[in-house]
Amino acid sequence: MSCKTCSSKSNGSPKGCKNNGTCGTDSCNKFTVFDWLSNMSLPSGQSEFLYSEIRFKNGRKDYFLNKNSVSLSVGDIAATQANSGYDIGIVTLTGELVRVQMDKKKISYSQEESKIIYRKASQIEIDKWSLLRDKEEPIKVRARKFAIDLRLKMKISDIEYQGDGSKITFYYTADERVDFRELIKIYAREFRTKIEMKQVGLRQEAARLGGIGSCGRELCCSTWLTDFRSVSTSAARYQQLSLNPQKLAGQCGKLKCCLNYELGSYMDALKNFPKKEIKLKTEKGVAVCQKTDIFKKQLWYAYVGEWNNWFLLSVDQANAIINENKLNKLVSGLEEYTIENNFVEENMFENVVGQDSLTRFDKPRKKKNHKRKKAKKHAN
Repeated sequence: MSCKTCSSKSNGSPKGCKNNGTCGTDSCNKFTVFDWLSNMSLPSGQSEFLYSEIRFKNGRKDYFLNKNSVSLSVGDIAATQANSGYDIGIVTLTGELVRVQMDKKKISYSQEESKIIYRKASQIEIDKWSLLRDKEEPIKVRARKFAIDLRLKMKISDIEYQGDGSKITFYYTADERVDFRELIKIYAREFRTKIEMKQVGLRQEAARLGGIGSCGRELCCSTWLTDFRSVSTSAARYQQLSLNPQKLAGQCGKLKCCLNYELGSYMDALKNFPKKEIKLKTEKGVAVCQKTDIFKKQLWYAYVGEWNNWFLLSVDQANAIINENKLNKLVSGLEEYTIENNFVEENMFENVVGQDSLTRFDKPRKKKNHKRKKAKKHAN
């Protein structure tokens, strides 16, 4: 979905259009949507959908009414209505697919409540908008310093200038309620503009800042994931993952959202598995579940007191013994039900490097014969 200018140079380094997310195709941005209805014409008598999707900094999107029938296409920079003044954003979606997105997010079509698109941004407005974007990083550094000087338990994670420069929005994270009235006064005095403070969660902060996950790919929350569902440690337990906080936590410090991706499949697979708390009663003793293999649908049991001797059973065999126990019947032993584990480890490849010595190119040292030297000394 990227444009042609994103190809590599002759030396292999990435080329890129150097527009930093403001290129005409809008394919290098977060939450890019492919308009699969763009090549389809509307039925006769069907008017074009008046709403357009506009993207602002760090994937923030909103839907605006094209009341003035401005000719817009994906990648155009437009001036939109704001609470005070106007804002500048990039058009990311037009046409019928905007209707699908608004229905998905349950956004009303009420024209009275909707914000409108004023016009396409002029070159003067675009230049001013670019200058404001360049100021955001140094202002963020100063804003953090002011918060530290006041000893406020908060973190300024990001800031965003409004397109006309009349307002700065400060995004911050905090574990508890923060009284930042004095901080707002300092910001208003130093930056001489309207100040707005917005608290975001740790996951929302990671989505705005972006990054690379442990899988080697960009964070899901900053590329395509829009709804943040709660993740609990039970998701890791069902998938038999080690409860290591360092491995299960993402960049935001919370449990990784990807723990929920395959949880449904594991839950369906575990429906036929007996609970680990259920013990198997046999004539030789009571057996307790030690381990389960969800993919092979197998369980390992051991008699109480004989923990080193495990018996491999299938799910159907374990359920059969449990059904017998419910009828107050005891099976003779697990030996009759156990599965022979005929797994043979095969070496699919050989480590050729390991066959050679690391010192094979060193010059061998000559062994000194101390006995001959001593004999010569005594002879002399």
